[in-house]
Amino acid sequence: MKRSTHRLASGAWRRCLAGIAAAGLLLGATAAGAGPELLVRKGDALFVPEASPLRARIAMDVVKTAGLPHELSVPAVVEVDPTSSFQVLAPLSGTVVELNVKVGDTVRKGQVLALLQSSDLLQAASDAAKARDQRSLAHKALERARQVLLAGGSAEKDLEAAQSQLVQAQTELDRAEGRLKALGLAPDTEPRHARLVVKAPASGSVTSLSVGVGSVVNDVTAPLLTMVNLESVYLTALVPEAWLAQIKMGAPLLATVNAYPDQPIKAAVQSIASVVEADTRRTRVRTRVPNADGRLRPNMFATVKFAVTQPVQPVVPQSALVMNNDQVLVFVESSPWTFKPRVVLLGSEDGNQVRVRSGLSGGERVVVRGGVLLND
Repeated sequence: MKRSTHRLASGAWRRCLAGIAAAGLLLGATAAGAGPELLVRKGDALFVPEASPLRARIAMDVVKTAGLPHELSVPAVVEVDPTSSFQVLAPLSGTVVELNVKVGDTVRKGQVLALLQSSDLLQAASDAAKARDQRSLAHKALERARQVLLAGGSAEKDLEAAQSQLVQAQTELDRAEGRLKALGLAPDTEPRHARLVVKAPASGSVTSLSVGVGSVVNDVTAPLLTMVNLESVYLTALVPEAWLAQIKMGAPLLATVNAYPDQPIKAAVQSIASVVEADTRRTRVRTRVPNADGRLRPNMFATVKFAVTQPVQPVVPQSALVMNNDQVLVFVESSPWTFKPRVVLLGSEDGNQVRVRSGLSGGERVVVRGGVLLND
């Protein structure tokens, strides 16, 4: 309502004043006997005589009704999906000897991020080497026990003991090699070549680093770096609480990111926050949008428009509205070329059309051009 009034009070109202001035000149000329009578007042109505030149400047149309969707436009922001942010930890303590990424880099799943020199890893590799040696000895001892038993030089219990030792040695080797595999190393890695490899658990972008080359990692619960997967992001609209009743789950929306004004995004409401933020009196309405090309970046500003269905109401063009002090008037045709001013209350604007909340009914004829000439 305020926006419509403001628009009339600026550009359109100046044109109204000019039209009124022109009408005043014409009426003055008529009073001086310089031309035909322009207007005739009949009680609360104005009649335009057949010979009046105003007939050529006045146009009328039938008031239509419409229930078309009305757009609610709100600010929005691009946000990271909380489930797509993750931290990369070192499985063992150690010293960073190589760092292959920096903040802002985009990495693929499995890409090597860093190498650490770790005494714990060295111990694990040594344990695996020792277990391989023990298994080899146990296997040789079993073969000797079999040969001795065949020659009749030992009891069968000695063979069983050798078999048990081999099983234990194999179990220890499996455990030691399994630990190396879990740490990203080959089972037969030699201890002097052991380096702890830290790989990206998923594709994404590096958002922060907590270490550099030479850093000592003592706390394995502290992240080396933080990453975020931006293949999809949240588009979060900030909806005023007064409009919340008009926003429904699944409602269509059209978003425009400020950085790409010519690339609108069509989506639908996927979640509506259950709280209203105390400082802004707005609620976050979110939708997830694909971002495979990475053009949507967190904290970008955007505008979201919701198509909200309005009740069926009369609709008139803005040219039909005439300001009179603090009121908005339209001139309704009561009989051919006879008009009565009527105060109307305006609703929302839909392009050049204005919805009328009260004061008019569908099917009535109103002046849609030249109404300012009737406003005395």
